[in-house]
Amino acid sequence: MFGRSKLQGKTDDQIRAMRRAGLVVGQTLEMLSRELRPGMTTGELDRLAETFIRDHGMRPNFSEVPGYRHTLCVSVGPEIVHGIPGERVLREGDLVSVDCGCYVVQDGTPWHGDAARTFVVGGREAGRPAELALSDATEASLWAGIAALRVGGRLHDVGAAVEDSVEAAGARDGVDYGIVEDYVGHGIGTAMHMEPQVYNYRVRERGPVVRSGVTIAIEPMVTLGSPESHVLQDGWTVVTDDGSAASHWENSVAVTDAGVWVLTEVDGGEARLSALGASFAPLDRG
Repeated sequence: MFGRSKLQGKTDDQIRAMRRAGLVVGQTLEMLSRELRPGMTTGELDRLAETFIRDHGMRPNFSEVPGYRHTLCVSVGPEIVHGIPGERVLREGDLVSVDCGCYVVQDGTPWHGDAARTFVVGGREAGRPAELALSDATEASLWAGIAALRVGGRLHDVGAAVEDSVEAAGARDGVDYGIVEDYVGHGIGTAMHMEPQVYNYRVRERGPVVRSGVTIAIEPMVTLGSPESHVLQDGWTVVTDDGSAASHWENSVAVTDAGVWVLTEVDGGEARLSALGASFAPLDRG
């Protein structure tokens, strides 16, 4: 299923181009977290993101997916992923997952970044305790998956680490969290979505060997109930079957012989990787 060609590495210059795009994705999400407030519409968030991305010399990539015309996906409450921005008004305490991407063209070739964060409208103090715990568990599982990456390791170590982290959080919180299996991470580089698939759960196969220069997007999606889902009539928005809340966290990551660089984190992932004892290896400082 996964040939050697599926995990081709990038050159240092190509990874640096991806960092340029990824940094703007991370900065866009940070900006949105500051601007998010009750009474805003999801469409307003989308317009803020598009302006910010274009003002920083990048191009939104979600709007180039056939049939989709927005900069963001904004998923609220039981919406897992692919929520369409529009006239929906956000209320204090809403759990909102925001997925964002953009690309830069270097020497005629596009290089992409893609990331997602879960926010609470009105700040954490406005959140429901169970939903805050869900978001924290999902974010922690993302970082567990990132920390499992290393040259010479196996790609599917990522999914095993994500699942172990979610299960540990569930045991701690007294909740049977659901890991969504129908939507997974992916390779990223000259396109936003590339092979291979990056699972958010343990699978039987070990997967391909991770090589220096590999770039992937890891994106666990976790629910407060059943992970079963369906797509709404709009053809995009994925929601939980049982109406339970969902959280979505994602980062684009590069792996080199020296360690990991999280391309869509403003600090490159230094703080979280260091806390986990994982190797932080940016190609450039600053």
